[in-house]
Order: sequence, then structure tokens, then C-alpha cells
Amino acid sequence: MRSDRWQRASGALIPCLMAASAVTAPGLLRAQAIFEPAAAPPPGATAPAPGAVPPSVQPPTPAPAPVVAPPVNEPVIRTVGAVSYVCGGVGEDEQRRLAARQKQFNMGVLFTQGATGEYLADVEVRLMREGHEVARFRTEGPRCLIKAPEGRYNVHATYNGQPKSMTVGTGTYDAQLRW
Repeated sequence: MRSDRWQRASGALIPCLMAASAVTAPGLLRAQAIFEPAAAPPPGATAPAPGAVPPSVQPPTPAPAPVVAPPVNEPVIRTVGAVSYVCGGVGEDEQRRLAARQKQFNMGVLFTQGATGEYLADVEVRLMREGHEVARFRTEGPRCLIKAPEGRYNVHATYNGQPKSMTVGTGTYDAQLRW
């Protein structure tokens, strides 16, 4: 079974011969396109209108816009319920980035250890208000900036199995827990 069709490619008309062959299931056909150059259409065939695009030719799909990832060392703001927080500050550049964001938050806590105040990370924190836990997170650096509804909060923190707690009110940025 064969049918002759005409397609326009690079301004010239070429016949597209469709050959069909049976496949494993009876009654199903597989089409195979065979392109042969020709100078003119056969008598009685109508050429496509100039500028017409055959239905089999689709315009290219535009590439999606590139996704811009945040800088690798940029601390990520996370949200738990009505509380948002960001922790970091291991290096001086990260401390500067946190200081630049401080206006977006209304509390700050620093986690240290020893007499010299060595910075700590990986501290388990539970933020409590009126006996209810409002947020729980693990720090990714020694300084955490927190945005929470106005009020006073109990910060329960555990480092290496040793718990510490303190009360912090909104508007306080220099609270420090030391092990």
C-alpha cells in the first residue's frame, strides 16, 4: 500500500511516499516515510500554498527560562507555623549576610560553648510560648534570627545531650545560650 503526498522543504516540492507494512498484530499498519526529491508534482496534484507550513512541521518550542539558584553559602529562611527563622554565621561573610537580614526578624539567639565562647551549630531548639511549642528546628550555625508574633518565648536548646533554656522577648537580638 502506497500513497503519494507532496511536502515543501527548503522552497522545493518533494513527494513523500508513504509505505505501510503489516506488524505483528493483524490489522495494524506501520507507516514509513520515504523522501525522494522531484522536480514537479504529478499531473492533478495540488501544491501547497506559498508560505504554508505542513501540519507535520511544528515551530520550535522556546527554551524555558533558566532557574536561578540562591548563592551556595546563603542561609535559607525556613517557616514553621507563624515562626520564621534563619541560622548560620559560621564565617565572617555569613555573619555579615545575617546582620544584613536582621531587620526582617524580631529576635536573635547565639549558641556558644566554653569560656571563650566558641560557636556551636547542630543545636536542637524548641521555641515555646505559654507552654506550647511553636517551632522546633536544628541550627545550621551559631546565630539564629527568629521572626515570631510579639511576646515572650522560652528557648529550650539541647547540645550533645545537655539542655539549656532561657526566656527571650521580641525585640531582643543579643540573647546567648552557653554550654
